[in-house]
Amino acid sequence: MAGGREIKTKIKSVQNTRKVTRALEMVSASKIRKAQERMKTSRPYARAMKQVIGHLAQANTDYQHPFMVERKDVKRVGFIIVSSDRGLAGGLNNNLFRKMLGEIRQWNEKGVEVDVVTIGQKASVYFRRVKVNMLASVSHLGDAPKLDQLIGVIKVMLDAYTEGNLDRVFVVYNDFVNTMTQRAAFDQLLPLPASETQVAHHDWDYIYEPDAETVLDHVITRYIESLVYQAVLENIASEHAARMVAMKAASDNANKLIGTLQLVYNKARQAAITQEISEIVGGAAAV
Repeated sequence: MAGGREIKTKIKSVQNTRKVTRALEMVSASKIRKAQERMKTSRPYARAMKQVIGHLAQANTDYQHPFMVERKDVKRVGFIIVSSDRGLAGGLNNNLFRKMLGEIRQWNEKGVEVDVVTIGQKASVYFRRVKVNMLASVSHLGDAPKLDQLIGVIKVMLDAYTEGNLDRVFVVYNDFVNTMTQRAAFDQLLPLPASETQVAHHDWDYIYEPDAETVLDHVITRYIESLVYQAVLENIASEHAARMVAMKAASDNANKLIGTLQLVYNKARQAAITQEISEIVGGAAAV
């Protein structure tokens, strides 16, 4: 059994760790409210853009945007992977990365190559170690990201799709369900999913100014940017929720460990006292 001094040192170390986990838990609890507010505030814009795209898909127009055309022969796909910049969020990032690796493996088994761009430091570091072609990355967005910070990586994917280097584009992120639940989400960006494009067409059309190609290109690009931005906000809310839960569990475990160590310390102290008494009694008897 370890000595009393060693056990006291361990108890002090665990207590210091508990202070850190409690502080991180409180910080995440305060930040998650703001993250949820940003997430909910951006949802109306995303819904409005989705409605506009739905109306455009129903119009009977002579021009069909390339982003709405399904390509039968898929040779290369692209993924926009959203992760956090910081750790200590439980298995949030690792669960997403494992599912992403499974998705890459499935595409490779079909003979399809995979390109990725990463948003967040954790995804950037992780996928640099994996044998996958990384086209671009961006990190350190902060708790209040701006759309301007995401334009670069989004444009890389849009240009690759337009040039025919990619046949499909997905965005991968942690979808915020509630404080206790976050799930890995894989949403198809390009071509626009069937639920939005394959709708019954009507005999009417919009009047485009200056022309249909320019207007559709602008609107659809803004729509895709809004989806990626919303995914980033969902992931930030998921990150704070996962960190809060993980730090709460770590604090609870620290309390249990401190209780166990305190019990061991008391037993060691009692054994030392008993030994001292035995030595005194033995010495007195010898005299």
